[in-house]
Amino acid sequence: IYYEKHRGERQAARGRVAPDERKNLIARQKIKKETKVSQRSINFVLQMYNQLTSEQRYYIEVSLQNNVNKKVIAEHLNVHISTVYREIKRNSGKYRYHYQLAQKKCDEHKHRMRGIRTFTIDMRKRIFSLLVQEQWSPEQIKGYMEQNGERCACIETIYSYIRFDRKNGGTLWKHCRHRLKHVHRQVTRKYNAIKDRKMIDFRPKEANRKRFGDWEMDCIVGPENKGAILTLVERSTSFMMMRKLSKGKNAKQLARTVVSMLLPYKQNVLTITTDNGTEFADFKFIEERLNTNIFFTHPYSSWEKGHIENTNGLVRQYITKKMAIKDIHDETIKQIQYKLNRRPRKTQFLYTCKRVLQIILLNLQSVAFVVGLYIKFLLSSF
Repeated sequence: IYYEKHRGERQAARGRVAPDERKNLIARQKIKKETKVSQRSINFVLQMYNQLTSEQRYYIEVSLQNNVNKKVIAEHLNVHISTVYREIKRNSGKYRYHYQLAQKKCDEHKHRMRGIRTFTIDMRKRIFSLLVQEQWSPEQIKGYMEQNGERCACIETIYSYIRFDRKNGGTLWKHCRHRLKHVHRQVTRKYNAIKDRKMIDFRPKEANRKRFGDWEMDCIVGPENKGAILTLVERSTSFMMMRKLSKGKNAKQLARTVVSMLLPYKQNVLTITTDNGTEFADFKFIEERLNTNIFFTHPYSSWEKGHIENTNGLVRQYITKKMAIKDIHDETIKQIQYKLNRRPRKTQFLYTCKRVLQIILLNLQSVAFVVGLYIKFLLSSF
């Protein structure tokens, strides 16, 4: 900045600001900015912890006696309609809402929860500095402050403060790692429990890999829930089968596919264990055609059918989650099935040897029986 001397004083050139005036201007702007931030914080605190008064509760009681709509009550009290519903639900008596009883319950609740109930200015400054300077998450800030003996609000309160600051033009959200970008979960239709299902609690104990003929069933789904592959695995030998479903997770088509795959092994299908997906809703058709019992695991308990989950993980080596299942040929699926069944299994070897010996003994007995019959026939002919 260029300056000129005039009458012993320093004056700014045209279009410039003198140093003293510039310092005052910066100081005023800083105070104004801090005041604006503090005012936003004060407004946030007032919005977070505003409670109904005794007079407002009395108005609610009178309005309810006169059958006034709760939306009208909320508009008169200048509060959200959810506040009115929560107040009535939380502080009502046994038969009706009474303002004195409601006020008493509110005071008792405040007495019980008399911990940190205010988002103080000192607490806000501490959180502000850790968030801006260190870029810590609210969970890290809370843990650090409590470990050092400092009082701190809950994690959700800190997030609410950041959202409130962003809504009013603040920049605190830019110091968060994810910048308040939340994952938009896919909206799914309402879950309907499968009717007349038998839970895994009723499955016989012998089905725990102690015999041949107990199966597990699941589906491998493509990206965006488009396309599906049915997988079946025998628990004791790890023998698996898989087939692509042309209609995706359609319950009727899946049931008919399961029957066609297991029909050659009908005598060795004692039980089938699966999860609670709606694609297995037509399980009774499978039970009737294969003369077997189907058991369902508990919700969110995938370890109860861990064998098929492990097998699906092996399949994912060849069919990744990003691959469109509709583009996979049936011949490719068969090749994957053959590869996995040829793979040595730690749990398969001993049982396979035992099973082979049993088959050999049965065959020897059958041959001896046939030879004995033939000898008897020859002797009787003489």
